[in-house]
Amino acid sequence: MNVVVCNKVTRLFNTFTLSYVDLALPEGVIMGLIGENGAGKTSLIKCLLNLYHLNHGEIKLFGEPHNINEAALKQRIGVVFDDLHLPANFTTKHANQFYKLTYTNWDEPYFFTLVKQLNLPTQQKVSKFSRGMRMKLALALALAAHPKLLILDEPTSGLDPIMRDKILDLLVQFMDEDATRSILFSSHITTDLDKIADMITFIHKGRIRFTMTKDDLFYNHGRFSGSEEAFIAIPEDAVISSRKTSIGVEALVLRDKVNTAFALHTPTIEDIMLFYARGHK
Repeated sequence: MNVVVCNKVTRLFNTFTLSYVDLALPEGVIMGLIGENGAGKTSLIKCLLNLYHLNHGEIKLFGEPHNINEAALKQRIGVVFDDLHLPANFTTKHANQFYKLTYTNWDEPYFFTLVKQLNLPTQQKVSKFSRGMRMKLALALALAAHPKLLILDEPTSGLDPIMRDKILDLLVQFMDEDATRSILFSSHITTDLDKIADMITFIHKGRIRFTMTKDDLFYNHGRFSGSEEAFIAIPEDAVISSRKTSIGVEALVLRDKVNTAFALHTPTIEDIMLFYARGHK
């Protein structure tokens, strides 16, 4: 079953268009959504949540139209945006009371367990929280309702590496507890996705450029690094894009179109994103 399905989703803005987006997030999968700032990641997430209305296309969540029975659908969704949206005078305890009235599946003991794990104060106003503290509280609020779909927009932004690892461990635990759960994880910190993502979707200038499993992504692509003379021998249709370096050329290539005599390196997700963006100017 696909938890999220986008079919030709289009949304027009003044200076940008989210254009004919096709996307399918299967049940039980963590999908990383990558792309540079302004590529359309947050716009797509807001379309999924019906915060932006579509000009064309359709979205289904759990097999149902995303804009019908919306309140019931959102009981099954946890969301973390790139900031915490709570009144400035709220404390962690106030947030608990508010969410307890909002979500029928709210788990108060689990929420305060997360608060303790994430070293969050219970009496301090959120207006005094650092960015990292605000993101940790947003994640605790999203997880404590035990959603079937977790949508994360830059959830580890502003966190130190140790806390980022703790957050990733919580996400893995969240998935391990229930095989029917799914995560859509938008991030520019691609090392986080290297660690936990099952699938990667790359969006560039409002269009989906590819969606594939992480294993296929690494299997299908190689990073060439060598002299210009050696690079010339690589077929043109094998090259996603290239750049000159002080020692020659670096390129992202399709492995199955390159002679096995070439020693190709395994690229990172960041390598793949940057070379695809360079190739789709």
